[in-house]
Amino acid sequence: MINPKIIDYIFSSASIQRWNDYPRMVELVELDKQAHKFIIAFFIAKFEKDVNYNHLIEAGIYEFLRRVVVTDIRPDVFRNALQKKAKEINAWVIANLSTSLKDIDNGCFLQKFEEYLNNPNIYKKERFILKAASYLSTKWEFSIVYQTSAFLTDIEDVKKSVEEEIEDYYELIGVRKIALNKKLAKIVDLSGRLRFQKRWAQTPRVPETSVLGHMLTVAIFSYFYSLKVNACPKRLENNFFVSLFHDLPEALTRDIITPVKYSVDDLSDIIAEYEIVKINDEILPNIPSTMHDEFCYLLGLNGDKKDEFENRIYEDKIEIVDDVSKYNMDKYNAVDGTALKQCDKLSAFVEASLSISHGIKSKELINGKKQIMKSLKEVQGIDFLEIAKQIDEEFCTTGQTQVRMDFS
Repeated sequence: MINPKIIDYIFSSASIQRWNDYPRMVELVELDKQAHKFIIAFFIAKFEKDVNYNHLIEAGIYEFLRRVVVTDIRPDVFRNALQKKAKEINAWVIANLSTSLKDIDNGCFLQKFEEYLNNPNIYKKERFILKAASYLSTKWEFSIVYQTSAFLTDIEDVKKSVEEEIEDYYELIGVRKIALNKKLAKIVDLSGRLRFQKRWAQTPRVPETSVLGHMLTVAIFSYFYSLKVNACPKRLENNFFVSLFHDLPEALTRDIITPVKYSVDDLSDIIAEYEIVKINDEILPNIPSTMHDEFCYLLGLNGDKKDEFENRIYEDKIEIVDDVSKYNMDKYNAVDGTALKQCDKLSAFVEASLSISHGIKSKELINGKKQIMKSLKEVQGIDFLEIAKQIDEEFCTTGQTQVRMDFS
């Protein structure tokens, strides 16, 4: 499905500092920016016609991986360099990633990645949406940076440059709605705030990851899982976006750690009930009405119940199913809930294992890692426990992941 080396690349983005040449009141890292970008891209795409969501997902992952490799280059320098040396830069990116990617989807993923980098004429609409989403997530970050940088001589020039760039994307309806501070802007803001909520908040950890960043790592794991089980396009799309939004309600309820949530009788049910109330009161009113049914399905809402990790299909109505592989056609709108839960657990395992490999060996991390391993299992022929063991072995062998810096 996915190997430890590419997982290490993905999680290294949690150590890539953004805007690090400006004073910041909070840490801003690349993983969070990429997660926010994907969320914004989803909503922008919903206002457009003829968007291929599989291409949107693929292009976003390709760009994310490229950004991790070239992160030492300032974005403005990188954009200028791409205009003159795109072929050489892209070849360097592929050379760095080829060993990690060559076995994924029997080599097809690497082949498509290379084609994407070398042919700017494919996925044109999806690229433009992602570029707009990237700008909006950067603009959201800059609103934080600006608060602590007013004394810098060049900050007004940066502000002007950031504000002027929005005109490049005004042809996109979603961008205009966000720029005019319409309801959709509240969703952008709400999701962005998940970067302030740290995972494993009860223990020191290196690197720290936020709830926002975690949502993207689970989504990327779900994408590679979907490739491995040959999921149809709609099933792959659903798996990715269910994972991407699976913790969105925590922007309203805060992250409640699993031992607390499930150690107190009926607490998990009370939390789920409260999440539904908050979704209905503070999320859905800001989502276009034409998207309500779809978005509720992605969030796992089904009447007065909520479970994003249930195996389900949605043709005429939502049905809970045991074996999703029997419904591997777009018309069934399938979601591999059980597998996505394993992706969620696998991401938590990586968070613990990676920190321990850095030398942070708190009781909570060690016990949490053991408990997660006990719950990992095989789903649709994918052995999540074996993947975790490989990850553990890789991290113990390679030790600490290098911390890299990104000038935004």
